[in-house]
This record gives sequence, structure tokens and C-alpha cells, in this order.
Amino acid sequence: MTSGYCFEDLAVGQTASLAKTISEADIVLYSAISLDTNPVHVDAETAKHSIFGERVAHGMLSAGLISAVLGTRLPGPGTLYMRQSLRFAAPVKIGATVKATVTVAALNPEKKRATLSTICTVGDEVVIEGEAYVQVPSRG
Repeated sequence: MTSGYCFEDLAVGQTASLAKTISEADIVLYSAISLDTNPVHVDAETAKHSIFGERVAHGMLSAGLISAVLGTRLPGPGTLYMRQSLRFAAPVKIGATVKATVTVAALNPEKKRATLSTICTVGDEVVIEGEAYVQVPSRG
């Protein structure tokens, strides 16, 4: 389901999220699309000797869920991504469910832009945190 808000409907503190379980197919498809074939993502034998001890999802695959929230839920359709900071705090294992949450942190009425705190979690563990800055559609 796709819904969203115009700038005039936003308020500091509003939040939205979505969750996705990262599958083997997600890893393979993301590797093909992004051309990121780092063995830590695609080769179990090599990944076994990495700091993670096993294959892990691409960080940007999980970060992409933030984009999904921004573009489909909050603010929603028509939102233009302008800037995003990311801090990768922990790996995401295949089979883990990643929850991406965005929260309106500040509004710029003059430019119809919003700053949102962004966070991805697996259970109670933060795996990515950062901040997004977006242009929001307006009714006026």
C-alpha cells in the first residue's frame, strides 16, 4: 500500500516504518543490480574468514529500506531525496528482519523540506542510523 503526506500535513515527531526479511535472493539480486560482488556478501567460504564469520547483507541493501519508507509512507509519493547520512553500526545476516523507521525531526516551511532521523534495526539492535533531508510535495 502506498500513502503519504503533503508538507502541510507533516509535524515534528511523526514516524513511519516498514520491515523486510533479507533473503538469499535479495543478496543475489542486489549484487547483480549494484555490481557489488564483495565476497563477504556472496561467497560463504571467503566470508567465513571475515570479521563477521559468515556472509552478510550489503549495507546499502538495508539502507535502501529507508528510501522505501521515505518514498511510500513518510513523507510518501513525490518526495525527493536530497541528502542522507548513514552510520553502519552492525551487520545484517541473511534471514534477519530489518525494520527501517523514519521520524520527522525538523521542517523548513519556506523550502518545503524536511529533516528526518533514520534508523534500521534488527530486533532491538541498531544496524544503521542517520539523517535524511528531503523535498516534500506541497498542496500550495
